[in-house]
Amino acid sequence: MKLPRVLVVHNRYQSEGGEDAVVADEAALLRDRGHAVHLYVRDNRELRNMSALDAFTQAVWARRTAADLKRIVGAFRPDVVHLHNTFALVSSSAQWTAAAAGIPVVQTLHNFRLLCVQAMFLHAGRLCEDCLGRVPWRGVLRRCYHDSARQSAALAAMLGVHRALGTYRNKVTRYIALTEFCRRKFIAGGLPAAKIVVKPNFVDADPPPDEPRSGALFVGRLAPEKGLGTLLAALDELPGFTLEVIGDGPERARVAAHPRVRLLGWRSPQEVRERMARAAYLVMPSVWYENFPRTLVEAFACGLPVIASRLGALLELVDHGFTGLLAEPGSARELARQIRWAETFPEKMRRMGEHARAIYEVEFTPRVNYERLVAIYADAIAATRMRAAG
Repeated sequence: MKLPRVLVVHNRYQSEGGEDAVVADEAALLRDRGHAVHLYVRDNRELRNMSALDAFTQAVWARRTAADLKRIVGAFRPDVVHLHNTFALVSSSAQWTAAAAGIPVVQTLHNFRLLCVQAMFLHAGRLCEDCLGRVPWRGVLRRCYHDSARQSAALAAMLGVHRALGTYRNKVTRYIALTEFCRRKFIAGGLPAAKIVVKPNFVDADPPPDEPRSGALFVGRLAPEKGLGTLLAALDELPGFTLEVIGDGPERARVAAHPRVRLLGWRSPQEVRERMARAAYLVMPSVWYENFPRTLVEAFACGLPVIASRLGALLELVDHGFTGLLAEPGSARELARQIRWAETFPEKMRRMGEHARAIYEVEFTPRVNYERLVAIYADAIAATRMRAAG
């Protein structure tokens, strides 16, 4: 059977994050199994040398990207184009360029950028769906993107233009949502239900060593949406307890100042997994709709149960009492209660970690992910051929 040739397109953020790792891992997964893969990347650090007008026009239609992709399509002759992040320098010129060449487009939806100017359904630290399924003018008035009316207006204009042009409905063959929860949100936001399939993230990890475990761990960006305010308030109710924190971000100073936090800062992926394999549980008190945190699947792969917010996709991913514990989002008292329970019953938490590893082996391994990914490609290619024929 001929393996599809894949053109992977991604726009890196100015600060490297989980999406970049997912893109690299998927490209490597395909190459390792014999696919020809061409990786085209733009980098938002280029924006530092652009005027505001140039940045806006790039976000709506990136002429350089369109020209680059037209050239690459002609030389590489992909069977499918797989888009990841397109904001701001890839833009929707990528969908139009691929569609004009008759090539199916698969796009992974890593966040809610197509539905929300701020991309996380957050306003003033609280969940907000005021723009869901609507023109996002409220996001402009509220300066939802980087607290800037001008930048928020540019994003809203980009979304408005491409919604009006039918880009999101007509120029993408299949969308990949990371969870069923996210799929439902994208449908509510106006994307065609028939085009959205679910495929989670994955990691490649050997079974963890059978060694004693102890201690709590937080891994992630030190930012308000990660629920750090709730977490620090919960720690105030836990005398004698210490939490190890791995990560960096705008809340670093606040986190470092807490007497019950041991801040480790940024650590290599290898060290993160080593610490996950020794910890008793991971704490993930997010207050936004996490799509599919890579940290969670890494925890499951390491046999590490997760104490998470009873919110969005986390409610779907963490089975309370089986692979972890759930707490009401934003409730420091309930989070503290769940942490106390975890500390009181370490053997039960260890069994939850074993269940988490078993779930990983069924759902989140490279083999399972590859099978799902190539099935999505085959479906997109068949749909494009059928449309061309009829």
